[in-house]
Amino acid sequence: MSLLTAETFDAVGALDASILQEVKLPGLENHPKIFIKRDDAIHPLISGNKWRKLKYNLIEASRLGENALLTFGGAYSNHIHATAAAGKLFGIKTIGIIRGEEYDPLNPTLSAAEKMGMELHYLPRKIYRDRNNPDFQNELAEKYGAPYVVPEGGTNRFALKGVAELVDEIDVEYTRVCTAVGSGGTLAGVVCGLKGKARAVGFPALKHGEYLSGIISQLLKESGCGGYDNWELQTDFHQGGFAKVTDELIEFIMEFKRLNSIQLDYIYNGKMFFAIRKLIEEKYFSEEDVIIALHTGGLQGNEGIENRYRIRNK
Repeated sequence: MSLLTAETFDAVGALDASILQEVKLPGLENHPKIFIKRDDAIHPLISGNKWRKLKYNLIEASRLGENALLTFGGAYSNHIHATAAAGKLFGIKTIGIIRGEEYDPLNPTLSAAEKMGMELHYLPRKIYRDRNNPDFQNELAEKYGAPYVVPEGGTNRFALKGVAELVDEIDVEYTRVCTAVGSGGTLAGVVCGLKGKARAVGFPALKHGEYLSGIISQLLKESGCGGYDNWELQTDFHQGGFAKVTDELIEFIMEFKRLNSIQLDYIYNGKMFFAIRKLIEEKYFSEEDVIIALHTGGLQGNEGIENRYRIRNK
């Protein structure tokens, strides 16, 4: 991989496509102003928060002279898919450590990652739990040729630096910034970018998302943003758990698309917008609020979810 800089990285993405677009929510006649931040439009394969998170990780790998990158994810991981695409685009070998047993045939996410050149290896779930242990990461790195290691979801201090940049792109006055939460890096990056302004609200896609509070606090501390407390987690909107959907959620996403001509994903952004509507109904948001909701991409995972749940997307 030739030396990668912020300028050369951004040159292959349409950052100007990440516009703010005002949207309407299905089922509500009146609601606070809501703008969607279209990070899904930055790049067709490395979209949304994955673009933001990978940016400075890839620049750091380039600075260190690394020619391979190892990372972690589940079978439907947007991060795995985006990392494979970035590796192909920038000419760096990618290795994906996948949670669980090998899939045969591969689902659309893993199939695409493999076709883009990612080398896939599988770990039993019990062993995979050690993915954030530095000693375990070092063992894997030694086994696979000492690649640059990126944590699951791409979340580390380099990721926060990339995500924080999106805040400066928001050119309207606002009171809340909402984002879906997986590993916690996007919410932490937003908090860093806000610098105490407004309030960030995160919506975990996993059950028992309360544990993320400690992870996010630690990320903020490590990134010099530990003094900011203008953030919170709303943990009751996971729709049964990660990669699980309900009929009500499916209909909401379809109606949202009909109203706004914007496709949401089922795992993250669809659940977040569904949650925003619920919280408006519960008067959590006031009529004076102006909400920025991040579209963090992830649309590549829709095919797998639609196949699993036999969803006919209209």
